[in-house]
Amino acid sequence: MVRNLPHDTFLVIRYVKRRLTVLMDIDGKHEWRDCIDVPGVRLPRGYYFGTSSVTGDLSDNHDIISLKLYQLTVERTPEEEKRDREVFLPVVDNLKLPGMEAPLEPMSGLALFLIVFFSLVALVFAVVIGIILYNKWQEQSRKHFY
Repeated sequence: MVRNLPHDTFLVIRYVKRRLTVLMDIDGKHEWRDCIDVPGVRLPRGYYFGTSSVTGDLSDNHDIISLKLYQLTVERTPEEEKRDREVFLPVVDNLKLPGMEAPLEPMSGLALFLIVFFSLVALVFAVVIGIILYNKWQEQSRKHFY
């Protein structure tokens, strides 16, 4: 919905007190609309802000005209300061990220026994069927009417 517009589009990304807010102006009316508002975002310190206009298989042109970056001074308690220093990976409270599933519970002894038992029964069944089919094939190959 932002492609091939006759006017510029604007995006505001704000991160204040563990709240990430993204606002956009795609109508060219200088009116900001909410895009996302996520509380509980904890970002580590020392990272850089980067942009890319790579569009993949699209053939149209995307230009990033300007970036305005501001560092806000927000008063923090010593507890908040310590908590923010201990963040090493980006984390969102109460949000499960892909690939971060809980480990599976180990199987019980009964479940493991049943899986092994039925696997062996299926294997024996397959071997018996294979032997029967092989014997039938041998009998068919011996019968030649010359």
